[in-house]
Amino acid sequence: MKKRENITEILKEEPLSEEEFTERLESGRIVILYNKKRKKKIKPVAVGEGLYTKVNANIGKSPEFSSLEEELEKLKVAVEAGADTVMDLSVGDDADEVRAAVVENSSVPVGSVPIYRCPTVAKRKGKYFIDMSPDEILECIEEELKLGIDYITVHVGLTLEALTRIKNEKRIGGVVSRGGALMIEWMEYNKKENPLYEYYDDLLNIAREYSATLSLGDGLRPGAIADSSDGIQMQELIILGELVERAREKGVQAMVEGPGHIPLHHIEMNVKLEKRLCHGAPFYVLGPVVTDVAAGYDHIVGAIGGALAAYYGVDFLCYLTPSEHLGLPLKEDVREGVIVSRIAAHIGDIAKGIRGAEEWDREISEARARLDWGKVLTGVIDPLKAQEIFKRYPVPQSKECTMCGEFCPIKKTKEVLN
Repeated sequence: MKKRENITEILKEEPLSEEEFTERLESGRIVILYNKKRKKKIKPVAVGEGLYTKVNANIGKSPEFSSLEEELEKLKVAVEAGADTVMDLSVGDDADEVRAAVVENSSVPVGSVPIYRCPTVAKRKGKYFIDMSPDEILECIEEELKLGIDYITVHVGLTLEALTRIKNEKRIGGVVSRGGALMIEWMEYNKKENPLYEYYDDLLNIAREYSATLSLGDGLRPGAIADSSDGIQMQELIILGELVERAREKGVQAMVEGPGHIPLHHIEMNVKLEKRLCHGAPFYVLGPVVTDVAAGYDHIVGAIGGALAAYYGVDFLCYLTPSEHLGLPLKEDVREGVIVSRIAAHIGDIAKGIRGAEEWDREISEARARLDWGKVLTGVIDPLKAQEIFKRYPVPQSKECTMCGEFCPIKKTKEVLN
């Protein structure tokens, strides 16, 4: 699909004019997630300033659990629940097969973290990840893009200088990024600079060939709220801002990934710093996770943080599921994670005044005032859940729900005032 066709299709569902959209796209404040060499047509998605806040769902098997069939079912569930994109984070010997199937079967953009497959590729060659050359690592990245991946997370801001700080400035959570930990291992063993940083121009040349978006990963994001906004995190953010500018100079789209565990009162500062230091680049955050004590409910924690983050200017929310910090999510977890993140995104859109967001709420409010259950039960974010709850009890002919019954305040008010 050509770029102009992408823009036309995107603008059918976004609140910006073509002029507004084009200006922000050209300045890098909006990116389009679409690999121009992918074989299957998908729905293009744009992320950035003035657009509806988007939601990503992570799927993918671990080395020990899940299967191709299960991950394809999670893909289906995520898209049906309204995820704007999915990222396949599969690891293990058969991860390539899973990722190829996800790209082939997805109707929305697909992201990945190419560094995850490097250990498996090294194993096939009879060596370890730490023995891979920079050229071999870059080759792994290009192979992902050849597959049709639309955007890739690359941990380019984690440098040797940062590694020294990590050793000297003890964190409670340490390094919780899987890709970040891999890069630390490679640098520590080889006593050399992060190859993704040192050979960043080569990485940009590869991304430009496919019109793929680079998601500049936060390999040093805090993994405990006590570590939030520390010098290690901020040093990486400053570097990512510099790399955003270099990407734009090369004609490569870039967005920036944001912190995981930060307390609620740090969100505004973190969002405003990213927008300033990274020159308005779209901001993609995990959660944020605003407390460390809610395992089993981290999807709700992420929605609380995500709503506030979206209000302050975050453009893209990566969901969390009830399984976060505990294990591999089931398809039911995936669905719930997408729904609560979509709720958070919409709440943020209302608060920051995105055109059309508040109108959706008004439609539902007016339907409730009319006791128009048909409209309410089909127009909310999760119609299936709403209908399931509504149908638990027989609904009276007079239409009020079973919470208040004949004492329904909406019904009573109409009787009194009309």
